[in-house]
Amino acid sequence: MTTTHRAAQYLGGRSITTATVEGAPPGPGQVEIAPAYTGICGTDLHVLAGDMDARVSLPAVIGHETAGRVTAVGDGVTGWSPGDPVTVVPLRPDGTCPACRAGNGHVCERMDFLGIDSTGALAERWVVPEHTLLRLPDDLELRTAALLEPTAVAVHDVRRARLAAGEAALVVGGGPVGLLIALVARSVGADVVVAEPDPTRREAAADLGLDVLDPRAQDVAGAVAERTGGAGADVAFEVSGTQPGLETAAGALAVRGRLCQVGIHAAPRTVDLHRFFWRELELLGARLYSRPDWEEALRLVASGELAVDRLVSEVVPLDEVADAFTALAAGGGVVKVLVDCQSGAAGAPGTGTP
Repeated sequence: MTTTHRAAQYLGGRSITTATVEGAPPGPGQVEIAPAYTGICGTDLHVLAGDMDARVSLPAVIGHETAGRVTAVGDGVTGWSPGDPVTVVPLRPDGTCPACRAGNGHVCERMDFLGIDSTGALAERWVVPEHTLLRLPDDLELRTAALLEPTAVAVHDVRRARLAAGEAALVVGGGPVGLLIALVARSVGADVVVAEPDPTRREAAADLGLDVLDPRAQDVAGAVAERTGGAGADVAFEVSGTQPGLETAAGALAVRGRLCQVGIHAAPRTVDLHRFFWRELELLGARLYSRPDWEEALRLVASGELAVDRLVSEVVPLDEVADAFTALAAGGGVVKVLVDCQSGAAGAPGTGTP
C-alpha cells in the first residue's frame, strides 16, 4: 500500500522544491516517523551546490537533523510505539568493510548516510531502520531536540581533538557547528575563543557568552598568543571550510598543537607542512560521530547545560524550504534555520512540546 506526503526534493542544478511524493509503510525492522523539525546544515548546502551529486539519486529527499514522533512500526520491531518522541542517528554502515571491522563504523567505507545516500528527513513522513532511533525524554521540546545531530558532531570533534580542561581552544568559523564546538569545548573546561567574520554570527557567539574575534579586523594568531602568554592554541578547530580559515587555524597553534579539521572542503587546499614539521603539529580529521557521542549530546542538551535552542534564527514551513536554502546559501543574517515539517499536514502528531 502506498501513501502520499509532502517532502522537499533536491532536483539537481542548485534547485530544491517541495512536492507531493509517494511513500510506503515501514517494512520489517523499520519505523515510520513524522519529523517535527528538521535543520538545514552545511552538508545540505553542499548537496544543493552539486558537490555530492555522485552520491544522491535525483530527485532526492535530503535532510538528516531532525526530531519527531513514531507513527508506525514494521514487523519485528519491539520497544517502539506510535507517539514515542525520537531522533535519528542517520548512519547505516555496512558492518563488513575494514573500517567497520576495526570498530570505526561511523567512517564506513560503504556508508549509507540517511539524507544523502538515501531518503532523508525534510518530509512529513520518514521510514528509517529501527537501529537508527534514539529515544528522547518526554519533557524535551522537539524543536530543541532537532539540534542534537550537530551537537553530536561537536561532541565528536572535541573528543577527537583530545581537548582537556585548562587547554586553550580556537574555533575558526562561528556557524552552528562552530558555535556548538565552542560550547562543548567550554563544557569540558577549555578556554575558548571563536574567530568569525560575519557580524550576525559574532553576535550569536557573544550572546552565548563566548569570546569572539573578527579575523577581518584582528590578527587572530596574535590575539590567541596574547591570550595564552605567547604559547598559542593547544587545539584549533577549522570549521569554516575555507582556505583562509585553514591558514588561520594552523597559524594560531602552539608547539605540538592539534588542528582538528571539521569543515568540508569541496576542493583541495594548501597547507604549510613546514610549519607542521617545525612545531610538531598534528592534523586530525573529524567526521560524523558514534552512538556514545549522541548519548553525550543528549545529556548536555536535555540537562540544559548547552543552550542550543538559542542558535535558531528562524523556523520556516516545509513549503518554503527553497527560500530557506536561498537565504542560507547567501550567508549573513542567520545562524540556524529549522523547517517545520508538519506545517499544514492534516492529522499530523503534535510538533511542539510533547
